[in-house]
This record gives sequence, structure tokens and C-alpha cells, in this order.
Amino acid sequence: MGETAKIKWGIMASGWIAEQFAEDLAHAGNGEAYAVGSRSLEKAKAFADKYRIPQAYGSYEELLADANVDAVYVATPHPLHKDNVMLALRAGKAVLCEKPFTVNSAELEELVAYARERKLFLMEAMWTRFLPAIRRVREWLAAGRIGEVRLVKADFGFRADWNPAGRLFNPELGGGALLDAGIYPVSFAAMVLGANPQHIQSTAHLGETGVDEHFSVLLTYEGGQIASLNGGVRLAIGNDAYIHGTQGKIYVPGFLNAKTATLYADGEEAETFVDDRATKGYVFEAEAVGRALSAGLTESAEIPLDESLAIMRLLDKIREPWGLRYPFEKQA
Repeated sequence: MGETAKIKWGIMASGWIAEQFAEDLAHAGNGEAYAVGSRSLEKAKAFADKYRIPQAYGSYEELLADANVDAVYVATPHPLHKDNVMLALRAGKAVLCEKPFTVNSAELEELVAYARERKLFLMEAMWTRFLPAIRRVREWLAAGRIGEVRLVKADFGFRADWNPAGRLFNPELGGGALLDAGIYPVSFAAMVLGANPQHIQSTAHLGETGVDEHFSVLLTYEGGQIASLNGGVRLAIGNDAYIHGTQGKIYVPGFLNAKTATLYADGEEAETFVDDRATKGYVFEAEAVGRALSAGLTESAEIPLDESLAIMRLLDKIREPWGLRYPFEKQA
């Protein structure tokens, strides 16, 4: 990609999250929505008309066969991510895959190996990482503004309407809190403390359909740092994050879609960063992909593949003692 060329995006799927991405992509300085592929041409055309996308395809294969598509945003249900991403990689496309990257680490290992072997760009769409407020938090941490970090607390939970056949509660669709809401606090802790804790303690409530409806995780790191994390899809537990250090703390209200972050450094006045963006926030991850492709990179510096792998392995370990295995997962 040239430095001034706009990335032509292909959007794989036409559901709610694909709509959020497409709406924000209209604000990207280095990319544009060029094509959409859905399970039917009717759905694809309706999506394309709504978001002014030039090309609409009634299958993912047709979308990927379009030589003008530079990068593909995979927005299909969790259990389909692995096969859909592999389909796009085999077509030679750069890929941004919606979280969770896959349903387990074995699937992701296969994708990463393939992408690296063929030098193709691949990234997890953990949009929170790219928000301006979260970037400022990382700058504060890098500058040592709160001293040595000792404790991270992050929660994300909401009370969804009960629908045993829906994606949040259906084990066939990779349902449950951990892979949906829970991945956000886990990824936030990994951003601050790393994704390789020394000890993992967790507990969860498995509901009628056998998936986790809410959970709590306690991660302890080699240096004594602790992460306390909670998630839920049948429990409204908020969406705030705190980072406590030896010389202050950082508070991020609504960290999932952070628009503010406040630094409380000892001996200083509180410092608040405010993001007054007009967009939803997905545009930042899209622009990051564009910058990486223009620079000839195959991974993101903000969330490299090794970190995504470590996070997925951590998610596997968290749910292992719950006895939660999805019907479609291969037996070890």
C-alpha cells in the first residue's frame, strides 16, 4: 500500500457489529468501505445501500474474490471466526477479526502460523486499545506517573434479555460472559500487567444453557501485582476500570468505550483527559490497520499476535475449572 492510498475494506457479515464498523469507517482518513459480503445478496445489498458501499456480494467467497479488496473485517459469530479468517487469509487479504479472535487458543495458533508463514497482516479487533483515552492511559503508565502498578480492577457486565437460542446464551454459538463481555476486562488487565499471570483463580455461574452468565477472576503476577476482574451478561455490574499504583491511581469510567480518563498522581492536581470525538470509536482500529499496511507491517504494535495468543490461552485457563466446553470444540 502506498502512503496516500486509501485501504479498500471488505466487510464480512451484515449484523449489528458490522454496522457499527461500517458507520465509523466513513470517518477514516486512510480507509473506506468498498464491499460487503453476507449470507444472501438481499442482505448485502440492503447493508450496502444503508452505508453507501459500492459492492455487495451474496457470499463471503465472492467478497474475497474481489481483487480490489485490500483488507477484510470479519464480523461473523464467534465459532465462525477461525474458518472465516482462514478463508480470507487464503485469499491473500489483510484481516481484522472481531473479538474474541477465536473461541480457543488452538484455533488462533493455526491462524497466526498461517498468517506469519505467508506474511499476511492479521489483527484482533480489540477496539478499546485504540481509543484516544486508552492511549493516554498507556502514556501515563509508560511515564511512571502512578509509580509501580500493584492492582488493576476492571468490570464489564450487562443484563441481557433471556434468549436461550441467542448468541449470548447458546453454547453452539460460543455463548457466555467470558468470550463476550469478559474479554474486555481480561484484555485491559493484559494491557497493563501482561497476559501471563503466575496464578489464576476464577469462579462462574453457569446458567440453564450451560454457559457462564457471570464470573469473577483473580490474577496474581510474579511481582505480586493483582488483577481483579468481573464480567456478566445477566448482571449489570458496570463498566469501569481502576489502575492503582504506589504513587497514585488512574480511573477510566466506561473503559470499554472510554471517552475520559483521570490521573490521580500523589501530590498533584487530578488530570482528566477528555475525548470529544463524534464517532463511535471503531474508526481508530481501522485507521491503525491502514497505517500498518502502509508501513508494510503484518502485525499491530498496539495488540501484537503474541499478546492475542497469550490472552486466548488465558481465557482457556480461566474457563477450564468451570468445565465449560463448547459442543463444537475438538477434544484434547
